[in-house]
Amino acid sequence: MKPGLQLRLHQQLTLTPQLQQAIRLLQLSRLELETELRELAESNPLLELDGEGVDESELETADGAATEVAAPAANTTDNVEFGETRGDGAGQDDRGADERRDERGDDRGTDAWDGEEFGATSYGNGASHDDDDGFEAQDAAPVSLHEHLLHQVNLLNLSPRDRAIALALIDAVDEDGYLREGLASVQAALREPTVGLDEIEAVRHRLQQLDPSGVASLDLRECLSAQLRGLAPDTEHLHLAQAMIAEHLEALAKRDFARIARSLQAPPEAVAEAAALIRTLDPHPGAVLGAAPVEYVAPDAYVLREQGRWRVRLAAGNQPKLGLNRHYCGLIARARREDAAYLKGQLQEARWLIKSLQARADTLLRVAEAIVRQQSAFLDFGPEAMRPLVLREIAEEVGMHESTISRVTTRKYLHTPRGTFEFKYFFSSGVSTDDGGAASATAVQALIRKLVGDENPRRPLSDQALATELNQRGIQVARRTVAKYREALRIPSSSERQRAG
Repeated sequence: MKPGLQLRLHQQLTLTPQLQQAIRLLQLSRLELETELRELAESNPLLELDGEGVDESELETADGAATEVAAPAANTTDNVEFGETRGDGAGQDDRGADERRDERGDDRGTDAWDGEEFGATSYGNGASHDDDDGFEAQDAAPVSLHEHLLHQVNLLNLSPRDRAIALALIDAVDEDGYLREGLASVQAALREPTVGLDEIEAVRHRLQQLDPSGVASLDLRECLSAQLRGLAPDTEHLHLAQAMIAEHLEALAKRDFARIARSLQAPPEAVAEAAALIRTLDPHPGAVLGAAPVEYVAPDAYVLREQGRWRVRLAAGNQPKLGLNRHYCGLIARARREDAAYLKGQLQEARWLIKSLQARADTLLRVAEAIVRQQSAFLDFGPEAMRPLVLREIAEEVGMHESTISRVTTRKYLHTPRGTFEFKYFFSSGVSTDDGGAASATAVQALIRKLVGDENPRRPLSDQALATELNQRGIQVARRTVAKYREALRIPSSSERQRAG
């Protein structure tokens, strides 16, 4: 077999470092973007995060040729109406909010609003406050349930043996405050064969008296009983409540007060008052301390109605402003060969980063506009008017790939008059209707929530009844689909709703 040469043609997509950076910036959330830009600004001396550096139009390169690429305004908030050409007000971001409102006039309508009026603040712009004393306000770190119990155990006069048992019990307590695995697992964790279950039980009863009351219980019955023991002895209907928990917990869950009254030979009024006392107890004593901290989101874009049309604007401070460091830019012409090459390389990276930020803002705005166009009925009439929407439809409308739309809509939030939602909230599958169309899954869920809210509490609607009602309204949905949507909405079943009613 003789060696030979063959020519083959093939196409290959290569992602340049600049394109990879643009894709990465596109998928970052607002806070992640700020963190990323701060790290890039620390590693590149040509970058300034406050946006007060020299504009590229003023910069001259080492050979004396002036650059013609202007640094974009990263947090532009000019209004863009669908079908209009952007750019008329791109360079007017630094004007005051009052001046912009005066120029827009008073014909905006009573339902129009400005992003700045709703707390849309700029990130990383160095804004100062009158009461700023140089210290940042910081919340105390949340205390976990285990830390809270450990602090109380340290205040008890326990022997070293009992303290070791208490620490093993605390480690075994779950986030709700229960010992789900039982005492045998605690005994095995101690690795001390001489420790008996009676010793562990004695220490556990001491833990139940700590705050929160009822912690380290084995089940709900014991947890509620421990909390009742912590009440004052003269509490009204205390003994009746203890008997109800010990003997009739299942009937209490079904609100079968008549049966409990007959069994305990107690007046129905007293049983109802004892049940009210039991409802003041906490079935999950550890959940309050183990709760995750509340997280707040800052909208990336705002939707407002002007002159009868929905408009979209990027939030003020949607992304930090970037500029070029004036001092280092001036050193490029006077630097030596190696230093000049380094500074020119950093300058090129800074320009690419600024362009990527501008592309990110433009893409975010275009996608938000397309979503608002598609879901204008939701803004007008609510979730019940949400139409089915998939990423492909938005991708075709804006001329981008579906993967790009997926990155843009992840962890980006849109503030609307009906609340703040993640971009992905507006995308959902469709359910067939009698007229051959489709109803959004979000709209079906909203209808289910409305039907459950309007039902008779004594005769709640079952999943089959909900499916029948939706079918009568022209929405073809099966009972199992209704059950899936109901569980997604965290609505209890009809039997559980009847007990609660």
